[in-house]
Amino acid sequence: QVQLEESGGGLVQAGGSLRLSCAASGRLFSRYIMAWFRQAPGKEREFVATISQSGGYTSYADSVKGRFTISRDNAKNTIYLQMNSLKPEDTAHYYCASGAAGLSTTFHGYDYWGQGTQVTVSS
Repeated sequence: QVQLEESGGGLVQAGGSLRLSCAASGRLFSRYIMAWFRQAPGKEREFVATISQSGGYTSYADSVKGRFTISRDNAKNTIYLQMNSLKPEDTAHYYCASGAAGLSTTFHGYDYWGQGTQVTVSS
């Protein structure tokens, strides 16, 4: 079992930056594919970014490509999401997820989820 805990959310003005962190429990962190999803009020949970076990492969939603960067530190059992040039439409609850089945852009591909952290971007 993997437990995930997100942090780093907050209120920021449009054009600003935030860095989210997700700390994972367990000794097998480096075996898991990790991802970030987000969900805005009244909307479905959507894929943001994913990263392979070694960190050598990443994939992003078109809406965040070029502005967000996902990374991981396997020695610290932590992944990050650096978010730059934030827009009001980035406002959402951001969730960290882990899975072992393979890289996926759908929430069905992940087995473990954190409670999330709120990001609010003001215009």
